[in-house]
Amino acid sequence: MTIRLDQLGVGESATVRVLQNQGAIRNRLRDIGLIEGTVVACIGRSPCGDPSAYRIRGSVFAIRASDASKIGVEKERTEDN
Repeated sequence: MTIRLDQLGVGESATVRVLQNQGAIRNRLRDIGLIEGTVVACIGRSPCGDPSAYRIRGSVFAIRASDASKIGVEKERTEDN
């Protein structure tokens, strides 16, 4: 099932399918390894809910919801879904 990265729940993992970000933020996301095919896990949210922390290629990065909403991911399949 394809969703936006900002819709990923804490503790869930997904694979990046598309980056719709533009300009400098797109370049920055690609620099940290967030490219098509990369597995990303949501590991927490700030107390106000934005930004969220994501584990990407072994490192943790905070990404704003406005930027995460432009990243399409496919949730990892589990026994439940």
